[in-house]
Amino acid sequence: MAANQNIYTFQFGLLCLSSFLFFSSFNMIIPELPAYLDRMGGGEYKGLIIALFTLTAGLSRPFSGKLADRIGRIPVMIFGAVICFICGFLYPIATSVFWFLALRFFHGLSTGFKPTGTAAYVADVIPAQRRGEAMGVLGLCGSLGMASGPAIGSTLANLYSLEVTFYASSVSAIMSVLILAGMRETLVDREPFQFKLLRLDWSEVLEPRVWAPCVVMLFTTYSFGVALTLLPDQSDALGIDNRGLVFMYMTIASVAVRFFAGKASDRYGRVIVLKWAASILIIGCLFLGYAPTGSWFLVAGAVFGLAVGMNTPTIYAWTIDLSHPERRGRAIATMYISLELGIGLGALTSGWLYSNELERLPYAFVVASLLSFFALLFMIISKPKQAIASA
Repeated sequence: MAANQNIYTFQFGLLCLSSFLFFSSFNMIIPELPAYLDRMGGGEYKGLIIALFTLTAGLSRPFSGKLADRIGRIPVMIFGAVICFICGFLYPIATSVFWFLALRFFHGLSTGFKPTGTAAYVADVIPAQRRGEAMGVLGLCGSLGMASGPAIGSTLANLYSLEVTFYASSVSAIMSVLILAGMRETLVDREPFQFKLLRLDWSEVLEPRVWAPCVVMLFTTYSFGVALTLLPDQSDALGIDNRGLVFMYMTIASVAVRFFAGKASDRYGRVIVLKWAASILIIGCLFLGYAPTGSWFLVAGAVFGLAVGMNTPTIYAWTIDLSHPERRGRAIATMYISLELGIGLGALTSGWLYSNELERLPYAFVVASLLSFFALLFMIISKPKQAIASA
């Protein structure tokens, strides 16, 4: 594929729209879930809201990566979206702490499959010299969904009910499936699904070529797990009625920088952009943890979002640069395992550090800032490869 090839095709547009709808779907409900769990009497389990979701997503990545390389990218994407659709209808009837947490565990399959298929599909249709740009645009659309989802979900919950928010989440998910129906498969040598494909050898779980981006992903996404878990309660404490507002500020900033960060990583290299992202993330975490007022809190969310917008698409592009074309699905799945592990650990440990005591909340963000510093230090000291020519 030529470097000057037009990447903004109808297919790529469909993929971006599907990504927007998918991320909007499961993010609609996130700001309301901590209070929902409180009403069930399970406030001490808030850390599990995100941790269980990401645990399942991480465990399912080796399967989604293998299936994306064997049966096709689109079936993997469709499966993930359908899980989201089903879960939106199940939340209103999961009225006990046990069933709610079980549903969060099941819901994680959605992000274990859909983004893996999406990233592999993009890698198939985009020339290597423009992957950063393409991942930036795709990430921008996903971020728009992440930004609008929480704000829409909280508005629907305030105006109508939380049940309406759950059902709207399902509608958004099924629309993302309908969008996929108009796309053609890019995997050439496909095979029909067989249950034996679900048997994994250890060599099919992790792709060693992409260990460096996985290390950076693990340390930097820890902070995102902290943010997803604690920002709703912090919004309440600072008198912000709409719990999705800080997520909107965060994601608007992320959207604003993604396209430029992607192009910069294509021109100047992935690692230099990631060093800047880690540096900004260190500051953003501390600003969030110690924000004294609602206004400062929203500004801190925007700073945090800038770092996330620079970090995520650049790591995606770096992972694809290092991967072998025949094991691209596995490489992307390995990167996502690292992402889910980082988010899950951030959610779990921040819930434990916080323990529903507001004076303890900043400690979790200090830890997140420290781990972001470790990511920066790793890139400075190890000087990792940026690409493998034979791939």
